[in-house]
Amino acid sequence: MAPIKLNRSSTSHQDSRILVRETLRISANLASAPPSLPTTAHNHPPLAPPHSPNFSVLEDQFLHSSFRLICCEEIDGRRWQYVAERDAPGLPLKNNSIRALSLQSPQPPVDQLMSFVRSYVVPEGFPDSVTPSYVPYMTWRALKHFFGGAMGVFTTQTLLSSVGVSRNTATPGAVAINWILKDGAGRVGKMLFARQGRKFDYDLKQLRFAGDLLMELGAGVELVTAAVPHLFLPLACAANVAKNVAAVTSTSTRTPIYKAFAKGENIGDVTAKGECVGNIADLLGTGLSIMISKRNPSLVTTFALLSCGYVMSSYREVKSVVLHTLNRARFSVAVDSFLKTGRVPSLQEGNMQENILSFPWLKDKPVVLGSRFKDAFQDPHAYLAIEPLFEKERYMVTYNPSKGKVYALLKDQAKSDDILKAAFHAHVLLHFITSSNSAQPLSQRQQEYGHSDLMPMSKDLESHITESCKMVTTTYGIFKSEAAEQGWTMSDSLLNPGRARLLQC
Repeated sequence: MAPIKLNRSSTSHQDSRILVRETLRISANLASAPPSLPTTAHNHPPLAPPHSPNFSVLEDQFLHSSFRLICCEEIDGRRWQYVAERDAPGLPLKNNSIRALSLQSPQPPVDQLMSFVRSYVVPEGFPDSVTPSYVPYMTWRALKHFFGGAMGVFTTQTLLSSVGVSRNTATPGAVAINWILKDGAGRVGKMLFARQGRKFDYDLKQLRFAGDLLMELGAGVELVTAAVPHLFLPLACAANVAKNVAAVTSTSTRTPIYKAFAKGENIGDVTAKGECVGNIADLLGTGLSIMISKRNPSLVTTFALLSCGYVMSSYREVKSVVLHTLNRARFSVAVDSFLKTGRVPSLQEGNMQENILSFPWLKDKPVVLGSRFKDAFQDPHAYLAIEPLFEKERYMVTYNPSKGKVYALLKDQAKSDDILKAAFHAHVLLHFITSSNSAQPLSQRQQEYGHSDLMPMSKDLESHITESCKMVTTTYGIFKSEAAEQGWTMSDSLLNPGRARLLQC
């Protein structure tokens, strides 16, 4: 509401009364609770609540008191009145006499405490400023940091004991050198792993969970130093390398996750509050662990319990993230659902069905995008037979029975949409072959091919590829349209295609 401007010059008594009446009516609409107006040093009567229906009384109090209402203000639902003081009614207002009067009753101490806590742990404008998945993510993140902080106490105690701090057998210089070498090895591991940075974009969830598993592995190796203190340096170096690599993974995946939660230009606020929640939980876990460690609990049992809590919280934390982009895993979920049900899953469904344990370094994926020619074809006749089918396309799709995989080869003219179409076509062909093979009895497949663990090639592979071409022509546009309606962002860069391209001979 725009402030009400009052003329400081003298006005008639009737004009003042009209001005006060209108001011009070506006104040009555804004006020939600009666204000506790102060009295002056001259013992002037307090101002009546602006929402009182007796406006004539209020007019007289404003006109015959030492206060004059200037304007009203609202901030986040809380309202104030600004009044100015004068020596007596009818006299000019004093300089620098504006006072703010709250229209709210004082908050209870509990509400004040909760408001203070919220200012540190949730973004401004919460919950409207973030997506619904923010709360479950931060809950599991806090729990993970709680277990991580608790575990850090035991691992630090173990390392200090193993290096010889609590003994008289090690000199301070030797202890310092071992500790510096341990930290130095960790920094080297962090630098070497940083070259994998591009993978943090398209396999974000998988690498985030893998990093947390690596963090637990490093903590376990640190605890082993208690059993073999003479191997402190190599074990501590290996553990620190693992933990620093995990730290790189956590740092690299943090921004894309927080970006998915921010509804506006508030990613900095979301990041700051998220890190604050993690630090608070870490401190609580550390404090609890210090109290537990004084009772000398079983190191193995304590580590097992804390480690299980940490891994479970990490898994649930990653699963709760809802991303709008289609990487390999979510693209596969979306296409499979589209081929089986005719609809593209929603953002929530697609993210929940994504396989978090499908790590990027595993080579058993059934679809290879942007593969080399020698991996896709061993028989020249297989290539020559399907080449005319893809004459107008900027890619080729085939199936290699010896490896049990579908290969999508990209031509040198392939653009972003061609790569997406090739990936879609590869999943369609995989769907045809899987459906055909599942219709055959297992005994027949084993008799014909002798491999139960590999997907056998259909006797009419060329027919399957022809059918897939027809289906892709009619359904690819529908798939893209439905994916966009569900809120998915389709980008070829997150599919991580290989760099091989076919050139025209």
